[in-house]
Parts: sequence; structure tokens; C-alpha cells
Amino acid sequence: MNPRVLVTGGAGFIGSHLVRHLARSGKVAVLEHPSVRIDRINDLVESGIVQIRRADIRHRYATESALDGCTDVYHLAANPRLWTHPKSDFLRVNHVGTRHVLEGALRNKARVLHCSTESILTRVRQSGSIGADQVVPADEVVGPYCRSKHRAEVFALGLGKAGHPVVVVNPTLPVGPGDPGSTPPGRLIVDFCQGKRREVIAAEVNLVDVRDAARAMEKALHHGIPGRRYLLGGENLTIRQLFSTLAGITGLPGPRFTIPWPVALLAALIEETIADTWTRHEPAATLTGVLLARRRMSFDSGPSLEELGIKIRPATESLTDAVAWLQAGGHIKLSSNLSQPSKLNQNYRSN
Repeated sequence: MNPRVLVTGGAGFIGSHLVRHLARSGKVAVLEHPSVRIDRINDLVESGIVQIRRADIRHRYATESALDGCTDVYHLAANPRLWTHPKSDFLRVNHVGTRHVLEGALRNKARVLHCSTESILTRVRQSGSIGADQVVPADEVVGPYCRSKHRAEVFALGLGKAGHPVVVVNPTLPVGPGDPGSTPPGRLIVDFCQGKRREVIAAEVNLVDVRDAARAMEKALHHGIPGRRYLLGGENLTIRQLFSTLAGITGLPGPRFTIPWPVALLAALIEETIADTWTRHEPAATLTGVLLARRRMSFDSGPSLEELGIKIRPATESLTDAVAWLQAGGHIKLSSNLSQPSKLNQNYRSN
């Protein structure tokens, strides 16, 4: 029997945790680009619990064919990086690709969850914490990645408000086991543990455990109100607090100095120019990342999480599990044992 549940981007960081969570209740189909590796979920594929379907969501007909027979569709596939080449790829994958997935799913009369991002919710003048009801004009959205995700979310919310079974979730920065540095927060953690990052910028982040985000996504699809946005976040921290927490977990030195914002902006401009015109490799600092850091990024997910019946575990636990996974997999080498031992198991301890 073919799976009735499908996750696009199910081999990614958040996606793989969602697939593991959903697979407890039955078979799951995963839609991935032909070039994407499936290492994170290969054990589930080999056991027959997960079925891999290959398609490029930029291509409408291939996408619609891959969605055939599915009644629950979780759309997580995206280009999640803050820099890419060419820049037009953001729009083609994140906006046009989303239209193909959502339209194809609705033709199959499927329920749909669209995974958006917290980075599109901050405004130029943000006085308080950001909630799920935040409204942001398109001209205040930062950078090509965020603009592409904003357009996709507007489309998804519009479908839901028109009566289609579409809900939207906006996870904040996901952390936890299973990320070797493939996401911006994962890269920060790896760089810190490898001794490459001791400087900080005066910025805020909100961290959510990737396992809790996965549980919340299932709840949102089954119990969420179509046309509504659900904000999935945890603790608000400054970058200095994040690095200090990692220092406490690993025994490594904490942050040493703060980089002035104009210096960070200039460095990002230089690095991104070099990447755009010469190396074609993602720069260590991106203009979008630095511009977002200038804004207030404090979030209040309380109402969304209460409606979904989800509790988010403390950031220290998530970071400890992330570091433990990195060390166990040989991605980092710490000279001493973790100061807060993890109870992590091979299946990433979902609960």
C-alpha cells in the first residue's frame, strides 16, 4: 500500500525529524530533489517505512505526479540558505516551487502544511516581541531569501483563507541532534565547537528544538485552522548568551569580543561580493544575515504552542543534544566530556 502522507524536503534537518515522528504511525513518502542525499533517513528507507520519490519542485508536472495518492502533504522543501548563486534560484524554488506543491496537493484533495520561516516576520521598527499575527509589508522583508519565502507564505495563507485546507507554520531557528552544520544555527554551533567563532554580534535569536517543531507540525496539520499562521519557537537569547551556553556545555572558552554592526556589514558586503563574482561558495557572513541581526528578533510563540498543545524543551537541553550528536559523529572533537551529559540515543530521542 502506498503512503498517504508525504513530506517534501524530508531528508533535510527539520524534515528528517518530521519523517521519523510521522513514521511511528505508518508509512511516509518523501519527495526530494534527485541530487539530494538521504543519509538522515536511510535506515527508514531500508526498513520499508519510508518511500523516496524524486522530483524537482521547480517542475510542475513532475511535482504533481510525485504527489499522487497523498492525502496529507507537509511542504518543507526549500533553499534555506541566506546566500545562493544565482539569486533567482530562491524565487524559483521557494516561491514557484511552493505554488507547484500546494496546487498539486490540493488537486489531490490533500490537507497541506506549508513550512515558512521566522525571518520574514521582523519589521524595520519592531518595538515588542513578534507574535503569530505579525503583519509585514513586502517592502520591509530583508534579502532575496526572505522575499522568496514571504511570497510563498502569502500564497499559502491566501489559499487557506479562501477555504482550502492549508495551514502555515513558522519555525524559529531549529537546533538539536542531526545537524552537521547544514543550517545557519547549526553552522554557528559547529564553528564555536571547532574554535572558529569567539566573536559575537549584538543580535537576538530564538531557538526551537527540532524534535518539538516536528511534533508541532503534525498537530498543526491535523488541528490547525486553515489560513492561520502558527509560530513555533522557544527561548529568546542573544548571540552572546548562546555562545556562553555552549561554553558551559563544552568547557570551551566563551565569547571574547563584540563586533560592531558597521564592521559586520562591511565584512558581509566584501565576502558576498567575492562569492557572487568569483568563488561561487557561500560566504561566512551574508548581507541578509547581518541585516536581520540589526533587527529585533524576539518571538512570542506562547499562543500558537498553547493552541497546538505543545511544550518546547529548554534550549540548554537542545544544545547539549546537538553537541553530543556532533561529537559522537566525529564532526567536532572536544578535549573533555560534556559538562551536561546527554541521554541522546540513535533515533535522536524524540520525547
